[in-house]
Amino acid sequence: MKSLLIIVTLISLTALCQEDDRYTRTRNHMVRTQIEARGISDPGTLRAMRTVPRHLFVPPSYSSEAYSDRPLPIGYSQTISQPFIVAYMTQLARPAKGKIALEIGTGSGYQAAVLAEIVDTVYTIEIVPELARESAARLKILGYGNIVARYGDGYRGWPEHAPFDIIIVTAAADHIPDPLKEQLAEGGRLVMPVGDPATVQQLIVLTKRKGRITEQRLEPVRFVPLKRLKEK
Repeated sequence: MKSLLIIVTLISLTALCQEDDRYTRTRNHMVRTQIEARGISDPGTLRAMRTVPRHLFVPPSYSSEAYSDRPLPIGYSQTISQPFIVAYMTQLARPAKGKIALEIGTGSGYQAAVLAEIVDTVYTIEIVPELARESAARLKILGYGNIVARYGDGYRGWPEHAPFDIIIVTAAADHIPDPLKEQLAEGGRLVMPVGDPATVQQLIVLTKRKGRITEQRLEPVRFVPLKRLKEK
């Protein structure tokens, strides 16, 4: 009986290793064909995209599509962005060791995990309470001790932990919130889709230098709308 239990355990472990190897190969292929091939060259971003197990950040029914070049639904009318967009926004933010990041729109936690592989600390805010609970639990289980997640209205930022070297907003609005501009550190970069949330937006990068903010307009993108909590 004991020998049979050992054999069953070994078979189970082997299956798990094969599964992990399959996802690793698929993830490396994703980085090579979807991300590097499209111009992403930052070493930290590429390493993070190769490391974070995206299949664990999507519903189980979509795990086989986790490394495809498209966004996927994660419930509650929200999506996880396509891998290239995550890599592109990450590279635009210029992450590096020693930096502190703020993410608005945790979603499933994937973008936060990618940033956490590079920077010192990531603060992330999610306005959908169910997603906030699920993503916080997921990130904890996966061992991301340098991510601080909470439920709340990301429009206001997180002033208690400001200023931030990086601010990434993963939802669209017709303007960039003033509180986020104020919480951007000297030399910091803010990346956000701006435009009509119902149609196509433009990716905007703000950079703060000597107290002045400059704006760069980049690719057309489509993101879910930035939600607000109702004032009481």
